[in-house]
Amino acid sequence: MSIQNMWFGGILHHLGLGGRSALSVAFLPVLLVVTALLASPETAAANVLGPHATRCGAGATSAVLVEVTGLKVRRGSLRVQSYGGNPATYFDKGAWLERIDVPVPAMGGVSICVPVPKPGIYAISVRHDLNGNHKSDMSDGGGMSGNPEISLMDLIMKSKPSPKDVAFNVGQGTRVITVVMNYVQGGSFRPVRVVSR
Repeated sequence: MSIQNMWFGGILHHLGLGGRSALSVAFLPVLLVVTALLASPETAAANVLGPHATRCGAGATSAVLVEVTGLKVRRGSLRVQSYGGNPATYFDKGAWLERIDVPVPAMGGVSICVPVPKPGIYAISVRHDLNGNHKSDMSDGGGMSGNPEISLMDLIMKSKPSPKDVAFNVGQGTRVITVVMNYVQGGSFRPVRVVSR
C-alpha cells in the first residue's frame, strides 16, 4: 500500500468512514480533491523554511532554494547567507545580502528559500550552529554553494574558496542548489559518513 493510500485510508478512518458505507462513497470525490490539493506544487512551499518560503516557486521572483543535506544531528539552527556583487567580497563579514536563521527541523528535508534582488551571479553560505549559541564554534558545521573542498587549515586561517567554485547564476524564478554540510572530524573538515535523517 502506498503512503498516499495509507494517508487516505487514515483520513477515512478518522472521519468514521472506514467501512464501505454509502456515506464513505459519497465523500470519496471530496477526499480525492483534498488529496490532489495537498500534493500540488503550491502546497510544496509549506515544506520550505524561512520567512520568505512563498517566494520560491512564485514564478517571476528571483530566489534561491537552498537544499541542505548531510546534517550531523537534528538540533540547533541553520544560518543561510547570500552574497552578490563583487566576488572578491563573497563571505566577508557583513557583506551578505540576506541572512536567514531557522531552527533545524526534527525530520524531513531541509530547504530554505532565499530571495535575491534581481537575476545575476550569487553565492551562498550555510552554518549549522549545533548548540544554538549564535557563535561560530569548532563543533559547528558549514557549507557553501558549489560544495568546494575546504581543509581544516583553510577553516583555521579563514581562507575563502575561489569565487568560481561557489558562484552560480540566478535568472527569473527559483534556482535550486544543494549545500552539503561539513564538520570537523579528526584532522579534517568534511561531510559525515552517517548523517541524521
